[in-house]
Amino acid sequence: MPNKHIVKAYDDELAELDRLIAEMGGRVEAALAKAAECLLTYDTEGAKEVRAEDKLIDQLEIQIDQHATRMLALRQPMAEDLRLIIACLKMSNDLERMGDYAKNIAKRTITISQAPLITTLGQSIRRMAQMVEAMINTALDAYVARDAQLAASVVHRDEEVDQLHTSIFREILTYMMEDNRNITACTHLLFVAKNVERIGDHTTNVAEQVYYLITGHQLEEGRTKADKAASVNVGD
Repeated sequence: MPNKHIVKAYDDELAELDRLIAEMGGRVEAALAKAAECLLTYDTEGAKEVRAEDKLIDQLEIQIDQHATRMLALRQPMAEDLRLIIACLKMSNDLERMGDYAKNIAKRTITISQAPLITTLGQSIRRMAQMVEAMINTALDAYVARDAQLAASVVHRDEEVDQLHTSIFREILTYMMEDNRNITACTHLLFVAKNVERIGDHTTNVAEQVYYLITGHQLEEGRTKADKAASVNVGD
């Protein structure tokens, strides 16, 4: 971030806000990737590490909240600076929720680790997680580069995640109906799939905040919710 204020400390504080958001987002992206991989391999030790990582993500949200609040009180920011600070407060809240969902995926991996995993379901969920990971990465890149078009592209990609979630939802129900021994494991997988889909929704929220930060207005094209299973309140 180039210096643009008479008081250099002000620029340093804004740069620190950028750094904290980038670190928090990076940790969330890594947590989702590891949680999904642990599910596919039934890596319970790795899942425990994801749960521990969530505490660090929570601490970063607290740091961002304290840092932003202090800047609001002492610097009385205006225009773009004010939008930046408010956007960071909102983004950190979304990132914290995303970390919680990654932790929930890890918890369920530990719970169902004794049951045989339906490999095709694990792979489908991993594929959806990879799509969401790419969305997170793009949203963070858009924030760092202050690229409104890149941020807008994240919103459109959420529809693909919703469509895949609907497909996985139906696939899980099919396995449950075919063999009642699958019901327990599949129920947990329903929650896991919904957790990944919700991370995608929160990533879209982050991208929308980035767009607003850059342009000063909301993204005009509304978000289309293509997920047919969205009305089922699973893992929310």
